[in-house]
Amino acid sequence: MIQFARQLTQSAAFRTFIIVVIVLAGVLAGLETSASLAARHAEWLHALNLVVVGIFLAEIALKLVAHGRRPLDYFRDGWNVFDCLIVAFCLLPVAGPFAAVIRLARVLRLLRLVTALPKLQLLVGALFKSLSAMGYVSILLGLLFYIYAVAGVNLFGKTDPAQFGSLGAALLSLFRIVTLDNWGDIYFAQVTHVPAIKVAVYFATFIVFGTMIILNLFIGIILNSMSEAHAEQARQSAKAAEASAPTGGVLARLDHTTKQLAELQTTLAGLRKELAASPAPSVAEIKSPCPSNPSSPSTQSPPLSSCPAC
Repeated sequence: MIQFARQLTQSAAFRTFIIVVIVLAGVLAGLETSASLAARHAEWLHALNLVVVGIFLAEIALKLVAHGRRPLDYFRDGWNVFDCLIVAFCLLPVAGPFAAVIRLARVLRLLRLVTALPKLQLLVGALFKSLSAMGYVSILLGLLFYIYAVAGVNLFGKTDPAQFGSLGAALLSLFRIVTLDNWGDIYFAQVTHVPAIKVAVYFATFIVFGTMIILNLFIGIILNSMSEAHAEQARQSAKAAEASAPTGGVLARLDHTTKQLAELQTTLAGLRKELAASPAPSVAEIKSPCPSNPSSPSTQSPPLSSCPAC
């Protein structure tokens, strides 16, 4: 049973089936947003949701069985814990004061695609690894926003209170500028009241530092994390190959040694048969004159071919 569950959960067909079920769960969550459709087909939607949750529970049970006598090892993987939490939320009753939260949990079932697709796991893992470095870049970006917001209030607060009248309004305007969303409207609104050189320096430097440098740092950090994640995956694959290689080599050497022993046993058996079939030499033949025996009483030496000892 354990071997069957392990082979089933590791098969490509099983993974494909789970991916199809996850996509179906997402489609059901989208259909439930239509009030008219949900009212007409409420029973069918409810039944399909129960089937989806039942399949998810069966998947978790099979993976627990696949771990054999140590089922708790299943929860050592954070992605498995994430799957269990999502399924647990789906088991809660929809009616009640937390109905909206439960419906949101149904939409989160689509996030199970991350656990079902290894490439998505690699991408999300790289994003999580880059959070520490992105935190420092975020602090730098926050300092840049704060400095330029204070400068914007001092420069344009009196002439354009809607955009730079307060620190909060200035920060919101700077966020619009850094996204390059119609920032020209804000620029030309300041040129009519403030010298163009001040406005140009203010906007040009903020766009260069905020958009072209700091935001590109985020992209660089994510790409670096992706390369590290790929390298780590390659190292893990190499370790797995090295771990399996010695076992395969020992088995191959054992097979070769077994074959050699079998060949030697066959050769020894043939030699025993030949020795048993050959006649034993007589006493006269043993005492016959031999050139290799100098104490032989005979003076005439027979030819070598007639000497049994030779």
